[in-house]
Order: sequence, then C-alpha cells, then structure tokens
Amino acid sequence: MQKNSNDFYSSHAERYAEVTHGFIQSVYSNVSHPGLTSDLVIMERMRELIPEGARGLDAGCGSGARDVFFYWQLGYDVVGFDAVDENIRVAKELHPEIAEKVSVADLSKPLQHPDESFDFVMCNAVIQHIAPDLVASVTLPELTRVLKPGGVLQLMFKVGDGIKTLYDKDYDAERTFQLYSADDVVSSLTGLGCEIIPQVGEKLGGLMYFTDPKPADHCLLFALKSN
Repeated sequence: MQKNSNDFYSSHAERYAEVTHGFIQSVYSNVSHPGLTSDLVIMERMRELIPEGARGLDAGCGSGARDVFFYWQLGYDVVGFDAVDENIRVAKELHPEIAEKVSVADLSKPLQHPDESFDFVMCNAVIQHIAPDLVASVTLPELTRVLKPGGVLQLMFKVGDGIKTLYDKDYDAERTFQLYSADDVVSSLTGLGCEIIPQVGEKLGGLMYFTDPKPADHCLLFALKSN
C-alpha cells in the first residue's frame, strides 16, 4: 500500500500541493465538534497548546510543505519530511524560504532525530498509507520518542475498519487507504506515555470526527506526552 501511495504522490505532486494549499480553509461536514470547521482552526488550536517559537516537526509534510511554511511564517522553528522525493522537490520550489527545513524520510522506518527533539509533532493523513503493524511498532513509537515531555502530538487519520478504496474528485482517480480504529490508536498512544487532551469548553479536544470532501471519515486528536 505504501509503495502505491508513494507512486501516486510522485505522479501528482504539483496537483497535491495545489489541493492542500487550497484545503486550508476547506469545509468539513458531519463534525463531532462544532468548532472543527477547517484545517486552519486546527492550526490555531495547536498554537494555543504550544509556546511561541516552539520547535516542531511535520511528519509527512506532503507536497508543498504547507504547514511547515505556515508555522515558519509565524516564527516557529519547524522542520518537515515526506517519504516522496517529488513532494519535497515541489515544496522547495513552491517555498524556497524553507528549502533547508524539509527533507526526505520514511515514517515507516526509525527517524534520524534524537530523543525529545520537538515541542510539537504533527502527523496528518499519513498513517492511512502505512500498514497497521508498522504504525504500531515503528510510526507511533517514533513520533512520541522525538517529542519532548509535555509536548503535543497532533494526529489525524482516516477512521474505520480494514482497507477502503474511494474515488477522489481532486485527482479524478480511485485511491486506497488503510483505515484505523480510534480506540486502537488511543490505546497505542496511552501505552507510549501520552494522554488525549480533552475538550474544555468550546476548545478543540478529545476524539474529534469529521468527513472531508472526498468523502472520507477522519479522526483528529491532540495528545500530551507525560513529563
């Protein structure tokens, strides 16, 4: 599955950058939290949870490295990586200001960053391309390993059972994704010393669900690494 996903993004990298940059203010549907309206409000919530100028990692930054550029513009010390060479090439071309901050790396393998390197880690719509055994044994342990105690992990993934193929109108193509149980993901994170940041008042928190325009169902969470 991961090879197929990498091949897809290699051949659609420029379109992928266009889609993700336009998606920042996209409209979600079937939201479980009334405040969960777009990618932009997710970014704003993360900024409430981390210190100004915090060091961050976008694990699977995608073509264009949209979120790396967004946080960099606001003064955060952010780096990103993606498993697809073409995605990183397009990111450097689109945002030359952050060319030295993005690189190629594979989230199904151990990361090169030292332990406790980052105040926050983002991993959005990535594990849907990785087999469950690798997510449990490599991906989630690595994301939490490089996170500082007291740091925040933002994780978004397609939710459900098994594997799903759907038509993606943005690319006029059928695509296949690995779905994940939110309970299983939470159990793994808990075992790795993280706890889900709960909803407080109107603030984003807890397990939040939405449907994107594909349409595909997603779960979003923020998790705090124990001190």
